Amino acid sequence: MTRSYSAELRQLVAEVIRMGGLAEAQVVDAVDAVVRRDVALAQALIVRDLRLDTLQAEVERRALALIAHHHPGEADLRRAISTLKLAMNLERCGDLARNMAKRSLVLSAGEPLLPLTGAIERLGRLVSSRLRAVLDAYAAGDVEPALDVWRRDGEVDEHYESLFRELLVHMSNGPDSVASGAHLLFVAKNLERIGDHATNIAEILHFQMTGQELQGERPKVSLPNAAVEGRNA
Repeated sequence: MTRSYSAELRQLVAEVIRMGGLAEAQVVDAVDAVVRRDVALAQALIVRDLRLDTLQAEVERRALALIAHHHPGEADLRRAISTLKLAMNLERCGDLARNMAKRSLVLSAGEPLLPLTGAIERLGRLVSSRLRAVLDAYAAGDVEPALDVWRRDGEVDEHYESLFRELLVHMSNGPDSVASGAHLLFVAKNLERIGDHATNIAEILHFQMTGQELQGERPKVSLPNAAVEGRNA
């Protein structure tokens, strides 16, 4: 690699790490906005999401320019392409966090569903810890923590399934809570999807660092998705 290419690649990686920090903060704040019914935090989060969109476009521009100008070899090409994929996943995490913030604004106007928001908080902590783990793995250049996230992907699904069923029971027993329960269902689904993005990042890092695809299916459980399928950001 030329000195110029090395410097450009380091800068590109630094931008992705910066994106990761912002995305993680968005997820944590979105959960807090739901749990604490914090209108100001939710509104600020929605505005901040524009920054992630801008950074994702900048990473894409720089990565494509780097590839076009320097024609990197196989290992360096994997690193450059990985930044594109990572930025896309992180931007999507930001979109999902923004959607949770929007729903928290509606939820804050109604009666709190305290036992259920507690379950949302537990799922949020689990998902944000997985996202943090893969981002730390990327920053450290260590694939093992990312592999651990991949192997434990089913745990997020199990928490989501449990919360899904709990919400359905609550909604069936209290018709007045159907509207707020539906918003919490979407919040839970968004968190489950962020967990999937963390696992996507783990797979990207494994390929970047080893040049090999992860073998076998992700550890999964059967999810009751029918009521909440579709994109909702």
